[in-house]
Amino acid sequence: MAHTKIWIAGAAAALLVAGTGAGIASASGHSDDSENERPITGQDLDRASAAALQETGGGRVTETEVDDEDSYYEVEVTLDDGSQVDVQLDRSFHVVDTMADHDSPGDDEANNR
Repeated sequence: MAHTKIWIAGAAAALLVAGTGAGIASASGHSDDSENERPITGQDLDRASAAALQETGGGRVTETEVDDEDSYYEVEVTLDDGSQVDVQLDRSFHVVDTMADHDSPGDDEANNR
């Protein structure tokens, strides 16, 4: 009977430690950024897409995000040549920045306002 109580106490302590560790990891903000991304939806998607496509002169909207780190809305547009452009919009759907979306060394922003 004493061994059972010790085992139960040990298991409870292990669960407490595991739970505390998870709480600390959660509070420290360590998470995958993609989990926090929210796509633009509804009428806001229509307005953001129209503003971005007007800015780029055409193309196809391939990704969107609300509360982007650079602006309120971000719309990724893939142009006919396959290149991608990130269009940053404020809450009123005004363009605040436009950047080529590529990771090649030496590539500069397409247009920085």
